Amino acid sequence: MKNLVRIAAVMLAVGSLGACGHMSRTDAGTAIGAVGGGVVGSAVTGGSTLGTVAGAVGGGVLGHEIGEDRDKRRR
Repeated sequence: MKNLVRIAAVMLAVGSLGACGHMSRTDAGTAIGAVGGGVVGSAVTGGSTLGTVAGAVGGGVLGHEIGEDRDKRRR
């Protein structure tokens, strides 16, 4: 049951990223990185809240930087 809840949460998060169409690459990168980092952090730490939050923060920062670089290259 716990895995089903996680899968549903990931699917909901990925599905909601469809709203990123009007966002800049920086904003979209931050959101996508945070979701991905949270999933990876949770998986690596066995579902630890601290690991999930740390992964989300790290993924968000990394996604922001990558998105910002992509925005600058596009100009």
